[in-house]
Amino acid sequence: MDILETDSRYKKTSLATVRSIIPKLLPFLATCSIYFGLWLPLSEPSWYSAFIKSLPILSLVFFVVIHSAGQGRLNSYRKKILLGLIFSAAGDISLIWEDSFLLGMIMFGLAHLMYTIAFGLRPLNIRVFIVLALFCATFYTVTLPYLNGPFVYMVGGYSALIGIMAWRALARVRMTHYVFSWAYFSAGLGSIFFMVSDCVLAVDKFCFPITNSRAIIMGTYYGAQMLITLSVAGSSEDEFRWKMQ
Repeated sequence: MDILETDSRYKKTSLATVRSIIPKLLPFLATCSIYFGLWLPLSEPSWYSAFIKSLPILSLVFFVVIHSAGQGRLNSYRKKILLGLIFSAAGDISLIWEDSFLLGMIMFGLAHLMYTIAFGLRPLNIRVFIVLALFCATFYTVTLPYLNGPFVYMVGGYSALIGIMAWRALARVRMTHYVFSWAYFSAGLGSIFFMVSDCVLAVDKFCFPITNSRAIIMGTYYGAQMLITLSVAGSSEDEFRWKMQ
């Protein structure tokens, strides 16, 4: 097939995908606006505030279900992303209450596990692994003096899980012209946002307060989940990913 024809088909398919995605994202954008608009105080935890906080993630669950229905099937990749979102929603609810923080960490750990399985183990990309391993090890070493009790082990384990998740997401990204995949890029960028969100959360909770920490944490968190979720729109054909063998 002529490469110009392939390029034309790629662009047309990508444009059609964008047009189909936008309406399905409206519930997520609306519920994010509600969360930031209400900005319910953290000092007054309630099931209402838990519901408002988890609504954007539940909207992304809706996105995956509706998109999969439109495609005719819920494939393996979408199932794992869907499970990751469900665990994330459970984590959001748990973190509303201070005494459920450990449970929230477990739920998000399971979410990262689901995302990791979805992203797969190939290609390995050892260089990305080394960079992320050094970052996570350094971050844990810096925060360790501030930790006590079960958090000494939980933060270490969680750092490893999110680091592995980011490694598997970023390992798939290829920026050269003939192997670029916007779905892989979206998931990779989402993993970076997730790490930023959790690093700010950890420093603010365990080390020292950060100005506007909640806005940074939630903004990058919702952005991360959106970007990871958007990758399901390219998971079946990967939008005519035309790579040179």
